[in-house]
Amino acid sequence: MEIALLQDVSKCTGCRACMVACKQWKGLPADPTPFTGAYQSHPDLSAKTYTLIRMTEQVDNGILRWHFVKFQCMHCAEAACVKACPQKALYHADNGIVAFDRDRCVGCGYCVNNCPFGVPHLDKAAHKSTKCNFCEDRIAKGMPPACAKTCPPGALQFGPRDKMVAVAEARVRQLQETFPRAQTYGINELGVGGTHMIYVLQDAPEVYGLPANPRVPVSLYIWKDVVQPLGKLAMGGALGVAAISYLYQRYQLGAQRLEAGETGVDEKQKGVGA
Repeated sequence: MEIALLQDVSKCTGCRACMVACKQWKGLPADPTPFTGAYQSHPDLSAKTYTLIRMTEQVDNGILRWHFVKFQCMHCAEAACVKACPQKALYHADNGIVAFDRDRCVGCGYCVNNCPFGVPHLDKAAHKSTKCNFCEDRIAKGMPPACAKTCPPGALQFGPRDKMVAVAEARVRQLQETFPRAQTYGINELGVGGTHMIYVLQDAPEVYGLPANPRVPVSLYIWKDVVQPLGKLAMGGALGVAAISYLYQRYQLGAQRLEAGETGVDEKQKGVGA
């Protein structure tokens, strides 16, 4: 059964309890948070911050609106990070999330460079990639992720993906009476095959800093599906040629020895006779 986390931004108050719960459960250290004049506490995700409440200001028909959205790993169905990882440290679990085997990570940074959402970050001290793992240890024990468990206004819900999709679509229909541009996000974004982090938005994704059409980079497909297979074929061909050349040389040497044996002439005898 595939699972999903749903955020209804219309209910989010920007309290950041989800951020605190995430750090507390995972034992993550604090990041420096210099005051920037805005409500948002951190400029972006980092190796020490796996979830972030983003705040954007929008002037809509002369009315100032504040928008809050929870940002973390989207757990894409067609994840660029999974495709890019050469060590298979990132992989899809049976429940659909993008799981992470830290011990296999070599810190190459391919996941960082290819994620269309800019989620993974490198821990420079440990030389490992980092990101939200959907609290898979809690899920394995039948508990919701720490962020969903602690959300005071109930803006976060966790459950089977098909149920979260139904809840999101029903909520959007309600919101559209007041917010005509209300929409879901993450259900079937074609570029990444949909995600397991689903949103109910009151406006366009760009207003919340979310890409309108996230896609796995074409360069990644070319590298993984074209260049690497051709490289392996070329390497295999080179090894094949080397093997044939070696066998041919062995054959020639054997033929020479056989010819010498058939004539009954020994090389040493040739020298004596001379």
